[in-house]
Amino acid sequence: MKIDKSITLFQQAQTLLPGGVDSPVRAFKAVGGQPLFIERGKGPYLFDVDGNRYIDYVLSWGPLITGHAHPKVIQAIQQAAVKGTSYGAPSPLEIELAKRIIDFMPNVEMIRFVNSGTEATMSALRLARAYTKRDKIIKFEGCYHGHADMLLVQAGSGVATLGLPDSPGVPENTVKDTLVAIYNNIDSVEMLFRKYPGQIAAVIVEPVAGNMGVVPPIEGFLEGLRNITEREGTVLIFDEVMTGFRVHKGGAQTLYNIKPDLTTLGKVIGGGLPVGAYGGKREIMQMVAPAGPMYQAGTLSGNPLAMAAGIAALDLICDQKVWDEMEACGCQLDAGIESAAKKAGVPVIQTRVGTMRTIFFSETKPRDWSTVKNADKVGFGKFFQKMLENGVYLAPSQFEAGFLSIMHDENIIAETIAAVEKTFRMWQ
Repeated sequence: MKIDKSITLFQQAQTLLPGGVDSPVRAFKAVGGQPLFIERGKGPYLFDVDGNRYIDYVLSWGPLITGHAHPKVIQAIQQAAVKGTSYGAPSPLEIELAKRIIDFMPNVEMIRFVNSGTEATMSALRLARAYTKRDKIIKFEGCYHGHADMLLVQAGSGVATLGLPDSPGVPENTVKDTLVAIYNNIDSVEMLFRKYPGQIAAVIVEPVAGNMGVVPPIEGFLEGLRNITEREGTVLIFDEVMTGFRVHKGGAQTLYNIKPDLTTLGKVIGGGLPVGAYGGKREIMQMVAPAGPMYQAGTLSGNPLAMAAGIAALDLICDQKVWDEMEACGCQLDAGIESAAKKAGVPVIQTRVGTMRTIFFSETKPRDWSTVKNADKVGFGKFFQKMLENGVYLAPSQFEAGFLSIMHDENIIAETIAAVEKTFRMWQ
């Protein structure tokens, strides 16, 4: 596998972009080797600038549930673009996409479109504080909710991948009201409510953790959060930036039958284009300006390109048959990897919820950040590099989720399993 052009481009990029990339995990520091520069994507594949083809399980970090450059999504973008890329004014497309999201997620009674997942979580927390007239929030170890200052406290994802402190540049006073609990540990949440009675505005949680690898909620955890927050008059926020339209077509809230007060969503609702949203109970959302006093705005919010792409993408995944097929492929991949690892005598644990998945190089079932962080990162890096050589592109971190799309059919899965078997045969 030749990557000469990628090497040259990375050398140039390091003189122009910090670390040579525009988002830290892309630099491959956690897995070693040389980051690839991508020329194009099509269906389940990525093609780098040297002409190498890879089966892609990153899918732009989740949003591309219809695969790369799906013809119907591209057609929708093209048709919207010829009419203008941004209006800075309302358009009918915003109403159409809002209706679709609310049909998928009935707990979302009203919605506000923004431009990123970070913007969505930041805005939802501001709204929760405005609604409750309280200041403190609870997040969980290893859960990442974007790079807003108040949320860079014991975050997972890229912060954990690079072994960085929470982040220089975040003032101490900015995070003084951010409390941290242990994921899947309801007692740690109860302790914080006892310590700060009547002061906690919101609990924000990834209902299926995806930013320390995929860690499902244990039985009773989400139900416990709902019971505590209702008892305490606290807003429960499900960060479904990753899980929305990924673990179930109605999100984790439908899969686990929990009704959060607010929900945040990411680029999957825009077919992979830059977009996000927050929504929830009507009485809370009516606090958002101009309906209410909580100010939040964005020039590109609801832009026609993202709205059109989102409508097309959600229309492609509305049929339950699509979800049944993706589940079957997920089971096929699970079985193939388990068999190959067992034959090679390599201890791995797989986690998967819907189309989100992680292979942990560990003998300990992941439950929270303390169990996840002890996984064999060196082993994962070795696996990553060998899989890349064998034509499969995985997330370059033990602490990131992988994804399937509607384009990952049984033939693509079989090809992936063959690559896994080859990788483990080369393991020694």
